[in-house]
Amino acid sequence: MNKLNDWRPRPRPGRVILEGRYCRVEPLDPVRHGGQLFAASMAPGAEDRFRYLFDSPQDRAAFDGWLARAAVSEDPMFYGVIDLSSQRCEGRQALMRITPEHGVIEIGSILWGPAIARTRIATEALFLFARYAFEELGYRRFEWKCDARNEPSMRAARRFGFTYEGAFRQHMLVKGQNRDTAWFAMVDIDWPSIRRAFEQWLAPTNFDPGGQQKVRLGDLRRLA
Repeated sequence: MNKLNDWRPRPRPGRVILEGRYCRVEPLDPVRHGGQLFAASMAPGAEDRFRYLFDSPQDRAAFDGWLARAAVSEDPMFYGVIDLSSQRCEGRQALMRITPEHGVIEIGSILWGPAIARTRIATEALFLFARYAFEELGYRRFEWKCDARNEPSMRAARRFGFTYEGAFRQHMLVKGQNRDTAWFAMVDIDWPSIRRAFEQWLAPTNFDPGGQQKVRLGDLRRLA
């Protein structure tokens, strides 16, 4: 057993603004973000976008109700993802299942709209959360969980550097259906090499004029 003699519970996350090169992650605000986030959420492909999320608002009134609750929630704590090139809120994500006494925190409730999904903006939004958790808050473990049927989410977790740790069978009910939950995590000893790979991948020199990557994040992580 590894005893942590100097361990102290870590602070809870705050409603802070995290600035990146391509995006800004900021506390979710119904007034500033509502219209843009609704448009991003309900753009073509919305059914797939909400398939594995707990919320599935069907219209603006339902969305506004969810947004009002989400904006004041302490856990999950929601943030909007702002595309710096357009200054539009094109997605949202949350810090959740926050356990300061153990230094464990999760990223979840992710919805990256079509303007930022599978782009460097989404990757940087994840990176900003991980860096905040490990370096500013001092957490030991950063988790990603998803429905075990959600293959795109599982691929994304592995791409970002999370390690698959197994599936919790019949973990919960979501929208009246059983959910087996796939668990992924990165821990503080993993973070230095993962961070180097993210920084190299996000560097402007890694993209051609059309914004296409030159070297994949996974390849950089293997070299880090």
